[in-house]
Amino acid sequence: MSQTILSSLTTSAVGGPAARFEEARTEAEIIDAVRTADAAGEPLLIMAGGSNLVISDDGYPGTVLKIASEGLAVNSADSCGGVSVQVQAGHPWDEFVDHAVHHAWSGVEALSGIPGSTGATPVQNVGAYGQDVSQTIWQVRTWDREAGAVKTFVPSELAFAYRDSLLKRTTVNGSPRYVVLTVEFQLALGRMGAPIRYAELARALGVEQGQRAYATDVRREVLRLRGSKGMVLDAGDRDTYSTGSFFTNPILDEATAASLPEGAPRYPAGEGSVKTSAAWLIEHAGFPKGYGLEPDSVTGGRASLSTKHTLALTNRGEATAKDLMALAREVRDGVRARFGIELHNEPLLIGLEL
Repeated sequence: MSQTILSSLTTSAVGGPAARFEEARTEAEIIDAVRTADAAGEPLLIMAGGSNLVISDDGYPGTVLKIASEGLAVNSADSCGGVSVQVQAGHPWDEFVDHAVHHAWSGVEALSGIPGSTGATPVQNVGAYGQDVSQTIWQVRTWDREAGAVKTFVPSELAFAYRDSLLKRTTVNGSPRYVVLTVEFQLALGRMGAPIRYAELARALGVEQGQRAYATDVRREVLRLRGSKGMVLDAGDRDTYSTGSFFTNPILDEATAASLPEGAPRYPAGEGSVKTSAAWLIEHAGFPKGYGLEPDSVTGGRASLSTKHTLALTNRGEATAKDLMALAREVRDGVRARFGIELHNEPLLIGLEL
């Protein structure tokens, strides 16, 4: 039996063979596959769209389970409470956003164009352009591998934080305690999107921050902005062969933020914290767009920063996971040396360390 090579299932196009590969299209198949792997004592890696994983060139030594369940169901809808919609974990995220926008469901339109599956969104508390999923998630149904039972979480139990959640904190090397089965969202009814919180998006829409715009217009502009940064998957564009933003924006204490150079972005992050821009730090530490394309670079030109956005580490065609990690370390070390700030990876590293 031929092995499944995981590079064919990830958006960065790196990763070696899976010792065993399964695909589950229903909730029952997901639970059965997880229980089987656990009963055998096998390592278990969960994946869906493959957009938030960097997998070792050595592959994965256990079962790789691809979540491929799709579909959504409206549980309730009224003018006061809005719409409650349950989405299967394997349902492509952007297909759900498109469906929501065209059915006048408001609250996820600024998350257009993000690759991957719906089930992955609460794990990472996926966000962009001033929205994140914690603002609209109503509940998350999971399979608790330790208890051997279905467990449903409400938002307060998920302990959402910036690109973080309880689901992520209980995941080790891509193997979660809680395997997401469905995600239920509570969305407002109406053609207008949620208030625009992000300055760049507000400018693109011609509105002030805090004002609303039609959700269809928000989706159009977000897709345009993401496309200009190589953040919308395109088989013909090597800048999109990545995990999107590789580093999270650092959250700093006030003293560290005060040491930033004049002109460095500063955004309030609550409780006296300040968020700055990882992309700004990278560029001002000497790593411009396209850094690494040179044949004499640390990766021999096989991997580079995107030519459109410094936050994406891209596979130029023949890169390995080793190449991506070498570039990531060079960038991280350069930012640390220049600013004394440690960058942290956003994608999960499977069999790898930064």
